[in-house]
Formats: sequence, structure tokens, C-alpha cells
Amino acid sequence: MNLTKTRLAGLTALLAGSLLAGSALAQTEVKLGYALAVDSHYGVAANKWQEVVEAETDGRYTFTHFPSSGLGGEREVLEGLQIGTVEATIVSSGTLSNFVPEAGVFDIPFLFRNLEHARAVMDGEVGDALLTKFEDAGMIALAWGEQGFRHITNNRGAIDGPDDMAGLKLRTMENPVHITAFETLGAAPTPMAWPEVIGALQQGTIDGQENPLSVITSAKLSEVQKHLTLSGHVYSPAMLLVSPDLWNSMSDEDKAAFTKGATEAVTAMRGFVDEVETRGVEELRAAGMEVGELSDEQKAEFQEALASAYEQYYGQYDRALIEKITAVE
Repeated sequence: MNLTKTRLAGLTALLAGSLLAGSALAQTEVKLGYALAVDSHYGVAANKWQEVVEAETDGRYTFTHFPSSGLGGEREVLEGLQIGTVEATIVSSGTLSNFVPEAGVFDIPFLFRNLEHARAVMDGEVGDALLTKFEDAGMIALAWGEQGFRHITNNRGAIDGPDDMAGLKLRTMENPVHITAFETLGAAPTPMAWPEVIGALQQGTIDGQENPLSVITSAKLSEVQKHLTLSGHVYSPAMLLVSPDLWNSMSDEDKAAFTKGATEAVTAMRGFVDEVETRGVEELRAAGMEVGELSDEQKAEFQEALASAYEQYYGQYDRALIEKITAVE
């Protein structure tokens, strides 16, 4: 009798162990990389994405976060997505045009009137059409996220007009549209991966950089930059992507869960941006930054100075597409 009980206990333990092992094997790790800290708009979106997916799939997918460029710069992460060493990412639009050139159209300076206009474009026919193009580039794009409008910070002085840009060593993303614009204005754009930027600002290798308030605040750029110019020169979207390897391994139900999670992540991300747009400037002022804002007349001066750049953009992108974007209500 005791022997039988012992055998039963052993079989029970073995069966339980097998079930646990099977449960563990059923889980899929999703390595999620992004450039900023967990308390940034990227982190807010990443946490919401994870929350929704894990709930919708009963925990079959487990997310491991790699914030603050823990998997490398954005180009490296996107290349990892292509070859399947990274499962998911949230990235800025900065490097996207290197993979899908048409995505660069959104980086044209002063293309969007305000956040409402930008969101209507990204959520509409134009934004949806561009998402589908990333599959041919070896990535699955699920949703357009958001960073907000980009502004300029620097340690040289206030920027009131195009002449103040002359010779300014300004970190830019690896984005040909941005580089063309700043070169046209007489600045010295310096493409640089985000992890290198803070050190370069501290050492004086560059004078400044340009980013949305959501990045300027979360990265604590007030600690290394003196001047903030609210230029609003470019609207900066972001994107939520997964690797084809991961996507093609999923059931339709799991794909729906990831898409739903990405959509809710965008809502959370935009909420963060709205909040930062409200409180960010005062926070940066309180931290010691000198803040100036371009008037409509000053922005018109910049647009006039960018006339030759616009001609290049019209040659590079479909002018009808640009006009379609500007016409969206």
C-alpha cells in the first residue's frame, strides 16, 4: 500500500512538473527595445502595450523591456527586427525613411498645422497606407505613435530668426529631410545616435539638438542645455513595430491582441504628449532654461528661408501626397 502511494505521489509530481514545463514552453518572450527611459512617453506606451497583450493572451507572451537604448540605437534595433533578434520596438520617425523612403514625407518642416491636424493624417488614409509599406522592408508596423512637435535647444544663444542658425552645430537624427532643412538654414547638422547625444552636449562637440518636449523633459536636457526655442518646426511621429518572425508565428487572435495593444499604447502615448505640452515648458523654465517661442511671423521667415529645400522635397516626394496631407481637416 505504501509502495502504491509512493508511486502515485511520484507520478503526480512528475505530471505536475510536466505541466509546469509545458506552461513555461508555451510562453513567448517579446524583447521590446526603445531609446528613452521607462518614465518617458515611450515607456508609457511600452507598458500599456504589454498590459493589453498579456491580458488578451492569458500571459502567453511575456515582455522584457530594454529602455534607454538597451538594445542599441534605433537603426540597430530596426535591423534586429528584420533578422528576428528583436521582437518589438517603439521608435521615432528619424530612421524610418532609411527603410521606407516615403515615410520621410512627414518630416517636411511646417507641414502640419497642429497636433489635431497631425493626428488626423496619421490615423487616416495617408498614415494607414504608409504602415503597409513596412512589410516589404522586413518589419510589421502596427500603429503610428507620437512624440509631438520638435523644438530646438542649444548652448550658444537665443534663436529668433534664420540668421541665428548660421554655423550652429546641431545634432539631428539620421534623417535626410531634417538634414537638408538645417543645411539650407546654414546650420551644421550632425547626425548622431541618441545614446551619444548627452555626452556630446556636455563636451561641447555639438551646440544643441532638436526634439519634442516629451523627449527634452524626460531626457532632462535642461541639465546640459541653456536655451530652448519653441520652434515647432517638425511634427515627430513614432511607430510601434514587431518582427516578421514573431508576427508569422502568431494565430489571428494573437495578432489581433498585439494590434489592439499597439492602438491602446498610442492613446496612452498621446495622453503623455498632451500633458507634457501643458506642463513641460514651465518645468524647463523652473530648471533654469531660457525659453523663447517663434511667432507666426518668425515661422514665416523660416519657411521663406527654406524655399530651396521645399523644391527638393517636391522632387523627392509626390507633390500630390504633400498637398493631400495639408488639405486634411
